[in-house]
Amino acid sequence: MHKGREESTHWKIADLDFSKIDIAQVRPDENLFYLVTCASFVESGSDLYTQNLVDYYGDEPEISNWLREQWEVEELQHGQALRAYVEYIWPEFDWPAAYANFLSEYSSYCKVELLEPSKGLEMVARCVVEAGTATFYSALSRSTSEPVLKDLASRIAKDEVNHYKHFFRYFRRFRQNEGLRRHRIFGALRRRTMEMKNEDAACALRHVLGTRSPSHAGDPATLERIHSKMNTTIRAHLSADMTIKMIMRPLDLPPAVQTMVAYPVTQIMNKVFLR
Repeated sequence: MHKGREESTHWKIADLDFSKIDIAQVRPDENLFYLVTCASFVESGSDLYTQNLVDYYGDEPEISNWLREQWEVEELQHGQALRAYVEYIWPEFDWPAAYANFLSEYSSYCKVELLEPSKGLEMVARCVVEAGTATFYSALSRSTSEPVLKDLASRIAKDEVNHYKHFFRYFRRFRQNEGLRRHRIFGALRRRTMEMKNEDAACALRHVLGTRSPSHAGDPATLERIHSKMNTTIRAHLSADMTIKMIMRPLDLPPAVQTMVAYPVTQIMNKVFLR
């Protein structure tokens, strides 16, 4: 990989022109507020599980260095940029206090024992995560006409695709070394896919709502209403085919077999992504 070239051309928060935002038009959009703020929380917590991965791959200097010097840096920048966007449009929202509450709960989800049992299978899990986040931000970009968020979400999506390529390359190395068979790879794919819409987003939403509207904090009906609207927005702008291909790629299926299983796998994945 051309590390120097990637670093020299990677975007900066300063590249985003917040002055182009029509604040009067965007401020009333409650759904947009929750989508961006929840995403900013999860992205900003990237360093919690980065150290677990760095330790896990500690005997692989190329991987651990890339995780620390590029992946974590870019993931945290995503959180910083999304936070800047929120604070520019909704300055009255106490982002630091809400995030601190989120972090105290979210940190309990980032445990080393939750990693896959082998380095190769954990790379499979990473591929699923990056495919999912690339899908989310691509959909978010397509869902809005606000030019700055459209640009920001598109930049993040491209980063996530690039991260996927790194994880997939590392996976191929471990697949050979560990002699991973397809049934084990599929098991890791299935486990991580079924966990994709887990407590992360729900945890973020609870704490965002708790700060934005304390009187509704913990109210199941309000949480469900907001969550449903967020899902509807993303669902309406998904590019499911791209996501399915990214998730299936580690299986390395022969073309004929891939054609046979593509439809049922797509149906399964759609239920996961669209539920």
